[in-house]
Amino acid sequence: MADDQAVLVVGETGDVKKGTSTVGAQRQYKSTAGRIENAQVAVHMVYAGQRGHAAVDRGLCIPRSWTSVPDRCCAAGLREETRFATNPELAARMVTRFLDAGHRAPGLRATRSTVATRSCEPRWRCAPSASCSRWCGHTRTTGARKFRADSLAKKVPKRDWPKLPAGAGAGAGAKGHRFYDWAVIDLTDAGPGSRQLLIRRNRSTGELAYYRRYSPEPVPLTTLVRVAGSLAALDEHQVRRYASWSRWVTLAVLAHVFLAVVRADEHARSPTPDGLIQLTCNEIQRLFITLVVRPAPDIAHRLIWSDWRRRHQARSRTSHYRRRSAPA
Repeated sequence: MADDQAVLVVGETGDVKKGTSTVGAQRQYKSTAGRIENAQVAVHMVYAGQRGHAAVDRGLCIPRSWTSVPDRCCAAGLREETRFATNPELAARMVTRFLDAGHRAPGLRATRSTVATRSCEPRWRCAPSASCSRWCGHTRTTGARKFRADSLAKKVPKRDWPKLPAGAGAGAGAKGHRFYDWAVIDLTDAGPGSRQLLIRRNRSTGELAYYRRYSPEPVPLTTLVRVAGSLAALDEHQVRRYASWSRWVTLAVLAHVFLAVVRADEHARSPTPDGLIQLTCNEIQRLFITLVVRPAPDIAHRLIWSDWRRRHQARSRTSHYRRRSAPA
C-alpha cells in the first residue's frame, strides 16, 4: 500500500461509557455526539493512499482525573509511570513513531482537537479541520485585516468555488467520489511556510467546513483537497481495563490492515468484471467469514449473493453518476 502521495489521518474517537471504572472514562467532550458525555476518548492514526487506507497506530487519552489517583490507575491496569498527555501530544508521539520506523507520507490530516501543529509544521502538509459551528466565529488574518471565517467564506466570488472530489482515489465509494465546492484563502499568520484557510461547501445543503492548512511550500488546491478529504474511524467496544482495551484495538487495527491489503492486492492483480464494482473491505470480510472462518454449506449460493450485491451497487453508482451529471 506504499504511496508517495499518502496522507496520515489523525483523529479522536469517543465511546460513551457508563460508570467510572472503565479506563480513561470521565465526563468530557465527545466529538461525534457534539456534547459532553461520560466517555472514553482515544486518538487513532490512519495511513491513506491511492490503494486504500488502514489504521497504523492508536493511543488512549488518560485524563488528569485518573493520573492524579495512582490507585485508580493501578486498578485499571495502567503502569505507575503513566502521565497525562493531551491529544496533540499523543498525535505527535504517533507521528514520531511512524517516521522513526522508516515510513514516509508527505501529508497529515488531523482534527482540530488532535493536531500537533508545532510538531508537524517543519515536514508536513497539515490540514486541521472543524465544522462550521466550531470555527465560523474564529478570526483569521488575511492580507487586508482580521475576519471571521464565515465572513471570509461570504467574500469568495462564485467563480472561485471549483467542484472537486474529496479524498484519495481509493476513497470513491459505491456512489463514486464525494464532490464538494472548495475555496482557499491566503492567511498571513506569523511564521515561515504557506498558511491558508480551506473552505468546503456541500453542494446540496450549502453547509460549510473549515480547514486551517499549512505546508512548507505552496501546493495546488487539488493536493489540499485530497489531504482534507481523507477520513477513517473505529467502532465501539465493551472493555474496562487498559490491557483489554490495548488488545482489542490492536486486533481491530490488524483486521483492518488485513482487509485493506487484500483489497489492494486483489485490485492490482485481477481486473473487475464488467457490471460489478471493485471488491470492498466489507465484501471481503463477508467472503472471508463465509469461506474461511465459518464455512457455509451453501457456498455457491453465498457467492451468487456476493455477485448480486456488487452488480446492484454498480447499477446504483451508474444511476447516481447520471443523475448528478444532469443539468439543474
